[in-house]
Amino acid sequence: MYLNTLKPAPGSKTPAKRLGRGIGSGKGKTCGKGHKGQKARAGGYHKVGFEGGQMPIQRRIPKSGFRSRKALVREEIRLSDLNKITDTVIDFTTLNVTGLIKNSTKYAKIISFGKIERAITVRGLLTTAGARKAIEAAGGTVEG
Repeated sequence: MYLNTLKPAPGSKTPAKRLGRGIGSGKGKTCGKGHKGQKARAGGYHKVGFEGGQMPIQRRIPKSGFRSRKALVREEIRLSDLNKITDTVIDFTTLNVTGLIKNSTKYAKIISFGKIERAITVRGLLTTAGARKAIEAAGGTVEG
């Protein structure tokens, strides 16, 4: 097989119909465009999705779905999750190593959900007022 012998399969390529070449061609006079109307005119096509003036379907259907960029970099840690960590000093790297937060997380906040059962030191993490009270009530401290 050589490049100069390559041909399309027989019957797969039909010659183009020549428009406007008389009544015998089968596509004479109106050239297959029918009579009058927008589609019969030169340049007579409208933009994609245009529905003749009625509200297009892409505008009729309600929008849904949104993912906040803040949600992608911020995570909340429950007080009850801190019981799983054996270290007494809990900081950002500790949470990352134990798998409580993802690698892409930039900010972590401890929220008051559940109970803390031992004294811990929280360093460099955001905490809610309720979480801070619960940690201090258990004999722990919040730094930073």
